Amino acid sequence: MGIYYFKAEQLLPVDMQAAWAFFSTPTNLSLITPPAMDFKTLTALNGEEIYAGMLIDYKIKPLFGISMMWQTEIRNVQKPFSFTDIQLKGPYRCWEHTHTFIEKENGILMQDVVKYQLPYGPLGRIAHALLVRRKIEELFVYRKAAIERIFA
Repeated sequence: MGIYYFKAEQLLPVDMQAAWAFFSTPTNLSLITPPAMDFKTLTALNGEEIYAGMLIDYKIKPLFGISMMWQTEIRNVQKPFSFTDIQLKGPYRCWEHTHTFIEKENGILMQDVVKYQLPYGPLGRIAHALLVRRKIEELFVYRKAAIERIFA
């Protein structure tokens, strides 16, 4: 069926309030996305914090500089512990990204779990093996470094 999972975690040297404030502000996503993806938030958010049912439109260039629209819906908001963004429109057949924040004595452990599926059946599985998995890994490596700089 071609359903894949990607998991990452990172210890943030901040308290829960600071972690939630940053990651629950959708406009901050552009600060932790590789410049090559030319990520733009199209929805006027005016600094709003996420809420269940929030729809956000983006324009991205995920592969080969090809521009596409991406729309997500925020679901399962458990402030300040977790939320999920679900792709409604975009390059994936399925994309569910759950962000979880766990208080530790030396900061906040942020966990990302992405469940995703590509379109086009066997062709999607080949694309995943040859390119897509690596691009997702590179995205999260970039994010980790960007987050370390922001919270340093």
